[in-house]
Amino acid sequence: MRLPDPITLSSGLTAEIEEDRWVPGAIQLVVDGTPQSHVNLRDPSEVFFEYIRRISHAIDLFRTPGEPISALHLGGGAFTLPRYVEATRPGSRQQIVELESTLVDLVREAAPLPKRASIRVRHGDARAVLGKLPQGMLGAIDLVVVDIFAGSRTPAHVSSVEFYELIAPLLAPDGLVVVNTTDGSGQTFTRGQVATLASVFGTVAAVAEPQVLKGRRFGNVVLLAASPLGDEDRARRAPADPSSIGELDWLPRLLAGGPHPARMLVGRELADWMKNAKPVTDAEAVQSPEPPAEIFGRG
Repeated sequence: MRLPDPITLSSGLTAEIEEDRWVPGAIQLVVDGTPQSHVNLRDPSEVFFEYIRRISHAIDLFRTPGEPISALHLGGGAFTLPRYVEATRPGSRQQIVELESTLVDLVREAAPLPKRASIRVRHGDARAVLGKLPQGMLGAIDLVVVDIFAGSRTPAHVSSVEFYELIAPLLAPDGLVVVNTTDGSGQTFTRGQVATLASVFGTVAAVAEPQVLKGRRFGNVVLLAASPLGDEDRARRAPADPSSIGELDWLPRLLAGGPHPARMLVGRELADWMKNAKPVTDAEAVQSPEPPAEIFGRG
């Protein structure tokens, strides 16, 4: 397999495509030493990273299996999830928002998207693009995936109440928002993200490996949100007020799909886990914490 040369992104970080030595026909996108995406080109329905597997199971469950959906992916990477959606829900209409145009070119060269797939790539900052989407997309998106990283950290401006307020009006009835967060000791950033989502959406859940949720090791936490709140509901609701699983009645089946071990927090249990976390506005937002150097062999 001939792969393109590494490139330098506008941020100054280096992005490169590597061949997976253990999975024939698979590649990995690495940005500044951090593995960001893994794609099995022979079978895009087979996903590798733990958090991507959790997200893919949610995608399988939240609609009738095989049914086409409309999806908006904020953060492109190597387009792992758009490829997964096309493979498992053919005919889906998808849009990807990616800041780095040169990264899109790199990925397209190494792993072109399926020719028949209805996948459009919009170039630009995710938050800026959200504010410019066509009116016809309001209330029409079944799935919004937020997986935005600059290197190994989520930028502050895509983690606030104001950011999620731009997403909420896009959701179709019974639509789903999935957010990938990374955090470690104390889970301060992720707790803040849960509180922030709970101030905008009526149902929120968190899924991760138990030791990550306990803050004993750094890792990914997948957050699920649905049922945008109206202005009156938001005014009445305390940030830590728990909800039932509401429209996400399929949540109990999510853990069965693995990867294991896994734990899901929702309702009162999630509210207790949040402790005193408050919704994060633009004024207080910070980027997610830097992963420990040893995680990716940088130590």
